[in-house]
This record gives sequence, structure tokens and C-alpha cells, in this order.
Amino acid sequence: MTSVLYDAPGPKAILRSRIFSVVTALLIAAGLVWLILALGAPKTSANGAVQPGLWDPTRWDVFSDREVWRTLGRGALNTLRMAGVAAVFALLLGVLFSFGRVSDTKWIRIPTTVVLEFVRGMPVLLMMLFILLVFSTGSFWAGVAALSVYNGAIIGEALRAGIKSLPRGQREAGLAIGLTPVATRLRIEFPQAFRQMLPIIIAQLVVLLKDTSLAFVVGYEELLRSGTSMTNFFGSRYSFSFFLVVLAIYLTMNLLLSWLARVIARRTGSKSGGVTTETKAPPEKPLDPELVYPAALGNQMGKP
Repeated sequence: MTSVLYDAPGPKAILRSRIFSVVTALLIAAGLVWLILALGAPKTSANGAVQPGLWDPTRWDVFSDREVWRTLGRGALNTLRMAGVAAVFALLLGVLFSFGRVSDTKWIRIPTTVVLEFVRGMPVLLMMLFILLVFSTGSFWAGVAALSVYNGAIIGEALRAGIKSLPRGQREAGLAIGLTPVATRLRIEFPQAFRQMLPIIIAQLVVLLKDTSLAFVVGYEELLRSGTSMTNFFGSRYSFSFFLVVLAIYLTMNLLLSWLARVIARRTGSKSGGVTTETKAPPEKPLDPELVYPAALGNQMGKP
């Protein structure tokens, strides 16, 4: 299918594009090879001692110890536990924030807007420290509360945008059939807005999972803190090794979360991919000439 925005590329343009793609891929591959070789090269410390490269087996022998994997596994489970609890509260707060932001009552809409702007402008780490020091909730609930409030504010703004993007007829139709404004929001507008904003909500939940590493500062034994404790126990010689393993675990969890969210989105989302105001008109049936012009046809055919 040809595009009306630009002309279709000719043979020379296609050839140049392919050459550029191949050259770019070769440069990226060369950069990765150089990085791997540079990390594996022996290093000379400040005192003149030569240390083996980062790919040397002596930097990875600690991972034959089962206790290392048990510690990292406990850290990963603690990370998932905090992320799961915070995600539930963030979704609930997001719904409340979105309803408050689109409320017709200014005494609800204005305070909600002020709270949202304050929460969105406050760093999550400072929020964790504030909750821990002021309310003495413990490291787990301090992290959960901060992550829930901050990500709930972001999700609330996304849902508000989804509600505002719906046609006005959606709300008017709900009110016309006798639903209350709240019931119209919950039963008509919110489900459509949630499906529309689901990719943004998924991305924000992935950010929430990564932000659990900030709980390291408040003393929670999550994955990053577990890896750091192993580095302190075995020595700085293994710092890069634990860094790579922790990075791989984080990537695995985030990719699995994104995949699971996409599966849920495909099964719960609408087939059309969103709400549209255009409706396809049914095909018109051809009119029967005898029913439309019976007298004229009768005269032409010699009928009385």
C-alpha cells in the first residue's frame, strides 16, 4: 500500500538504506566485542598489582556456593513482594485520584490536583525516608507506601487522560438511561479508559518494580541490598560479578512482567484497540422500483 505522506523509495534509496543498516549493525557489534574484550583484559591497580580480567574464572567461583543463590533468591522474592503489594495499592489510588481529578465538584477536584502535583514533584527516596522517620512504619511499609502513592499519582493522571479522551456521548448516554454520575464513571467510562491507558499503566508498573531498589536506603533486604551484602562479604573482587547477576535478575523479572501484562492486555482489551466515534453504516439494500414508482412503471408497461 502506497503512502500519501512520502514517495515510495526507489532502488537506489533502498540500497542506501540497506547499506546503512548493515554498517550500523557492524559498528554496534564491534562496539560490543570491544567492550567484552576490554572488561576481560587484566587490570593494574594503583599499587602496581595486576588483577585478572572480569571474565576470569576466579571472579565467578563464589557462585558455586548455594548460600549465595539463596541470599539472592530471598532478595528477589522480597523485591517481588514489595512490588506486588505496592502495585495493588497504586492501582487503587490511581482510580481514586483519577475520579477526584475529573470530579464536577471543585472542592474535590482542586485538593486532589494539589496533592497530585505535590506527590509527583517529590522524589520517591525522600518519600520513603519521610514515611520511615515520621511514622516509624518499618522499611517494608515505608517502601510500599512511597511507591504506592507516587505511582498511584502517575496512574491516576493516565486514567484521567483516558477518561477525558472518550467522546462526550459516552457520559451523556449513561446519564440519559438513569445512571448516576458515579455509576457512569465506573460502569461506562472507566473500563474504556483503563483499556486505552493499559500500555502506560504496564510501563509504570515496570518502573515501580525497578524503583523497589530504592528501598535499599531504608534498610529493606531487597535484591540490590542482597547483592551488595554479598559483595561486602566476599570482597570487592566480586563486585562486578554480583552486579551482572543482579542486573540479569532484574531484567528477567521486568521482561516477564511486561510479557505477562501484554498477555493480559490482549485477552481483556477490545479487539478494535480502543474506542472510536466512527460507526460503520450497514450496507444499503437496493430499493424495489415497483414499490417506489408503481404508477410510473405501470404507465410505461401499458398497465392501467
